[in-house]
Amino acid sequence: MTKNRNGKKIRLKETQLLILGYLLVILVGSFLLSLPAASRDGEWTNYADALFTATSSTCVTGLVTADTFLKWTGFGQVVILILIQIGGLGFMTVITTTLMVLGRKIGLYERKILMQSAGTMRLSGIVHLVRRITIGTAIFEGAGALLLATRLCPKLGFWEGLYSSVFHSVSAFCNAGYDLMGRYGAFGSLAAFSGDWVVCLTIMGLIFMGGIGFIVWSDVLDCGFNPKKFSLHTKIALYGTTALIFAGALLFWLFEKSNLLVGKSAGESFLICMFMSVTPRTAGFATIDYAAATDSSLLLTMFLMLVGGSSGGTAGGIKVTTFVVIILGVVSSARSDGDIVIGKRRLEKNLVNQALGLLAVYLAAIFAAILIMSAIEPFSLADIGIEVFSAINTVGLSTGITPDLTLTSQIILMLLMLMGRVGALSFTLAFTQNKPILTKYPVEKILIG
Repeated sequence: MTKNRNGKKIRLKETQLLILGYLLVILVGSFLLSLPAASRDGEWTNYADALFTATSSTCVTGLVTADTFLKWTGFGQVVILILIQIGGLGFMTVITTTLMVLGRKIGLYERKILMQSAGTMRLSGIVHLVRRITIGTAIFEGAGALLLATRLCPKLGFWEGLYSSVFHSVSAFCNAGYDLMGRYGAFGSLAAFSGDWVVCLTIMGLIFMGGIGFIVWSDVLDCGFNPKKFSLHTKIALYGTTALIFAGALLFWLFEKSNLLVGKSAGESFLICMFMSVTPRTAGFATIDYAAATDSSLLLTMFLMLVGGSSGGTAGGIKVTTFVVIILGVVSSARSDGDIVIGKRRLEKNLVNQALGLLAVYLAAIFAAILIMSAIEPFSLADIGIEVFSAINTVGLSTGITPDLTLTSQIILMLLMLMGRVGALSFTLAFTQNKPILTKYPVEKILIG
């Protein structure tokens, strides 16, 4: 709530408040990470690096300018973990959960902001949804930590292994991609566990459950796990995600069978390809060196990053449902059909316009960022492309150039990360005013194509 020049109170838009909330979390996090207690060398961290790390953590992206294990102390790592959890759930979800624990009532304005943060279309039942999100998150992250502990505790010792398991479970569920595997080599991510079925399947499962969306969870529970009763949104999210995962894995195998997969067993090759297909959706963990991947694999990775996960979850990208709506709209337009029908349900044509608008905003931001960065950076277009797609789609995958980028490029990536976390369309609308249309002009036809 602010005041204008006349002293009248002005209520901020829900999207504006969301952005301000994330900025506040980022600023607090960056200050804490800049403290000597957060760095292993015991000195103040360059604020640009601290700000980049805090932005990446809060926006659950995973791009880093320094290896998380080698750079940050236990205190610094815990700060990053808290930022990831706040960013993954949405800061309004965290605030609402705290208020519910304290017995405070949630007002209508707060519910509207919460609806925007959670990505749901209904105001009714929003507090109940938040309760489910909180409980579900605790269950999935707890189960993931226990599974990872069976592999990490024998390697690292009980307490260190348990801590590492919790860190990676939260990071995976929130689709952040942060890891503490620097002990096996800087920026190595999960390469040391590329053939470990327990670790890889657990991480993939957490990525899937976090990225599929809180709304899908809630619908599955309400329908008693009966697929016939699922809403159309849930069906598109589940079936679309599954199809993209297996199709992506097959293509990665075709692109890398004579490259990164040489010398790997059939089982490990399958696991690596599945992981390569799941992680761009949008987690940022890696079991291979993307700098050594083929251009075809990098292009496919960019596509998967752009599609992202599902609405109302921890993933980024334009979302699976948006991608499906665009495809259906294109097919309908090519056939000159009157209606867009899927699953015996008709979609409004306005929905296609919204989906195309969202895609246009993403592509415009991506093009502008790549254009500027390619003019000031010495790296290849593929390297810069991966960096930009990774930032705006909150993924975290990189070919390893992030630490060597100029401050200008890092600022661009930070803006893209914030845009991707809030939602590119919401981010844009936050800075525009909705004015009523008072005049309707005559229709005119123009040639297209």
